[in-house]
Amino acid sequence: LVSALEQHSPPPMRRHVASLLLLHGVAGLSLRHAAAPRTAPRAAAPSMCGILAVVNSKLSPEALRLQTLTLQRLVRHRGPDGSGIHVVETPTGARCSSVAHERLAIVDPLSGNQPLFSHDRSRSLTVNGEIYNHKQLRAELKDPTAFRTESDCEVIVHGYDEFGVDIASKLDGDFAFVILDDQTGDVYAARDPVGVNSLYMGTGLDGSTWFSSEAKPLVTGGCIDVRIFPPGHYYLARGGEEEGRLVPYYAPSWHSASAATQPLNLEKLRTTFTAAVEKRLMADVPYGVLLSGGLDSSLVASVIARLKRKRFLEHGKVDDLQPVKSFSIGLDGSPDLANAQKVAEFIGTEHYGFTFTVQEGIDAISDVIYHLETYDVTTIRAGTPMFLLARKIKAMGIKMVMSGEGADETLAGYLYFHKAPNGTELHDECVRKVAALNQFDCLRANKATMAHGLEVRVPFLDRGMLDATMTLDPDFKLTRKGEKTQFLEKWALREAFNVPTEPFLPHEVLFRQKEQFSDGVGYSWIDGLKEHAGKVISDEDMATAPIRFPYNTPGTKEAAYFRTIFHSHFPNNNYGNGIEATVPGGPSVACSTAKAIEWDEAWSDPTKQDQSGRFVDTHDAAVA
Repeated sequence: LVSALEQHSPPPMRRHVASLLLLHGVAGLSLRHAAAPRTAPRAAAPSMCGILAVVNSKLSPEALRLQTLTLQRLVRHRGPDGSGIHVVETPTGARCSSVAHERLAIVDPLSGNQPLFSHDRSRSLTVNGEIYNHKQLRAELKDPTAFRTESDCEVIVHGYDEFGVDIASKLDGDFAFVILDDQTGDVYAARDPVGVNSLYMGTGLDGSTWFSSEAKPLVTGGCIDVRIFPPGHYYLARGGEEEGRLVPYYAPSWHSASAATQPLNLEKLRTTFTAAVEKRLMADVPYGVLLSGGLDSSLVASVIARLKRKRFLEHGKVDDLQPVKSFSIGLDGSPDLANAQKVAEFIGTEHYGFTFTVQEGIDAISDVIYHLETYDVTTIRAGTPMFLLARKIKAMGIKMVMSGEGADETLAGYLYFHKAPNGTELHDECVRKVAALNQFDCLRANKATMAHGLEVRVPFLDRGMLDATMTLDPDFKLTRKGEKTQFLEKWALREAFNVPTEPFLPHEVLFRQKEQFSDGVGYSWIDGLKEHAGKVISDEDMATAPIRFPYNTPGTKEAAYFRTIFHSHFPNNNYGNGIEATVPGGPSVACSTAKAIEWDEAWSDPTKQDQSGRFVDTHDAAVA
């Protein structure tokens, strides 16, 4: 099957690669005088894609193959460059299982299709992700047999052969995968520690267990329940077991505030983040950076620009002399567009700023909800401009972008953190926010981009960066207005990159107040959404909302508008598949958890509860 897929890779992709090679060649001619090129390390092929697996189905192998092929089309947008499937009967012959894959070809498009197989082909792997320490893991393997592909993910299936269930804890990367053992019937699945890559699981009518990058195949396939596969866990079902078990493999010490005792080390913070960005440049791929003009994305862009110059000096690769492409989006005249342009000119990126109108955003809402599979208000507010931007980026031939998600959760960057009464409560809130990332910012970043076959990488959520930020004494994350230090949220990160002799960013951007993405694209965006929802959702609709939506009942017309569209795409079946329960709820102010509402008595008033940062009185343009 793998050989056949290699022979029949789509001709358009071959032409695309040939075009890129030609462009590189032209660049080499025009810049050849710059340096004598030396051989740079070849990058492995990441496996960003869509996956689907059905385990222990009562269907015949032929019927299961057809069902899987039909349903995997629903995640094809995540991997439009190739498909693969493997179907196997259980050892008893009473049931069968399938793993399927939709591939986004980053490099080496004529090989490396999935599923991937163990050396003896008895175990198959379908995976969505990238493994940054794949070379180190290869070196640890005892079996010297050569790998079949250049994929960094192939080490997972061979690592499972030697390390067993411990393989997930050894991986440094973002991943979601399923391994089937043809001989024993064992099933092993795992998701990365924070949930950067999406993964769902469910139960079929016949008792089968389903796994998918998105919920769409589970809902359409009639699963009687749909739930999120928890980050930092693996799933194991031994052959013959009707139900497997979920086991946590990621339990860092910083889950407890007692472990957050490290002193402030600005150099460590800077070097750790730089290393996190550098490892995410491992792929030889047309890439760019999402540049909102805020602190986090601007630092990502600045560090990439520096690393490209460093890499050129080390390897002489002329491509690294080309400026990195950066992208921003906003309403005409938005603060993000202006600040992004300022940063781009300062660090020397090839910048593209796109505008959208409120009406264009509203027109995209239904598509955004379909792809993001959520009705959470702030996720849709921020996800819409990101969805529109991702489509523009992909049309330019870019296949990977870096982004700044994660810093606000780990370094207390949201404006409501100003109200934290002490370091311990601040740290506990950071832990809650990191745990929920897979349902909010990671979900948005992953699905808004992969809706167009664009991969996003998030260096602030690197495991090393998580340890560096979350073990930091939380007193250093408190905001102390009027003081010489910590006078602004995320002061430690700002100060770590405040290098006057070699500035990373313009000073006014480095110390720019936190602006949530959904606000930064232009305040009229949220205001326009609310106004539109007020027109299409009546008072009568709100009166019946508790009956129609007993779970997470929407409290505003905007929320009811999103919820109505959500259920038009993802209806509950006769079994109440629980799709609505994959979306969290509860009160929030400026993206806080419900627990942090206790920090300010005024926030207990429901009319003061909104996810916009402008609803915190410390915002320069506060409406509270």
